[in-house]
Amino acid sequence: MISAYYLQIIILVGINIIMASSLNLITGFTGQLSIGHAAFVSVGAYASALATLKLGFPFFASLLCGGLVAAFFGILIGIPTLKLKGDYLAIATLGFGEIVRIVFLNLEITGGAVGLRGIPKDTTLTWVIISVIVTLFVLYRIIRSRVGRALIAIREDETAAESMGINTTYYKILAFGVGAFFAGLGGGLFSHYFRYIQPNSFGFLKSIEYLCMVVLGGLGNIWGSVIGAAALTAIPELLRASADYRQLFYGAILVIMMRIRPEGIMGEGIFRKGNSAGDYLLSKIKIKFNK
Repeated sequence: MISAYYLQIIILVGINIIMASSLNLITGFTGQLSIGHAAFVSVGAYASALATLKLGFPFFASLLCGGLVAAFFGILIGIPTLKLKGDYLAIATLGFGEIVRIVFLNLEITGGAVGLRGIPKDTTLTWVIISVIVTLFVLYRIIRSRVGRALIAIREDETAAESMGINTTYYKILAFGVGAFFAGLGGGLFSHYFRYIQPNSFGFLKSIEYLCMVVLGGLGNIWGSVIGAAALTAIPELLRASADYRQLFYGAILVIMMRIRPEGIMGEGIFRKGNSAGDYLLSKIKIKFNK
């Protein structure tokens, strides 16, 4: 009932929601600025595609394989960058993204610069909807849990959080691992929909695009990621009629939006009373005082 054109846009919106939501966990909720998220997406895309082509895995197992491999690299990049913050962490994740891209460009098994072709088109609208629901549900449960409050406490003041007994090392690695897992899952859906992937498709600009989705929707708001991903996927298509000025309008919309509402469309997520990061830190202080 849906034309191929609109179906592709809907599927892309779903995949980008997964990407933006997973990045929001790392950047919006934990406060770790990452501009190498596309690297995790590419790792998941290639791992999932190779699991299908070389190992004969069924589609679900391939998606899971892509997510787990991406999570492994998320933990791997999380460990050496734990002490870095702000611009320094951003540069480190950017370097990781470039390393991944260059490695894929020079590996024979990934097809090198030519890319990987002949991937089965197993991604359907049903699979994308299920993946989006699972991603949002898991992330929502994490954010509303004790783990989520610890992540936000780290974002607000890492030194204070650590002094209150929060294992900041563990939680930051956890955030990178979970965020990378869902990015890899989205990469698997991407590769099994377009049937062709190439390293330059997951470069620096793609990471910036995901970051724009998170910032536009609202840092620290999981539903903002949904709106930001949908908006920045649909707007370029709506501007396709004016091809000569599309990028100009696209950039102007972002500038105007950040000028009018810098906190994003949805703003920061509002926690229930007694469930905020401040209350979590306060409870830790009370426990230490009572001891």
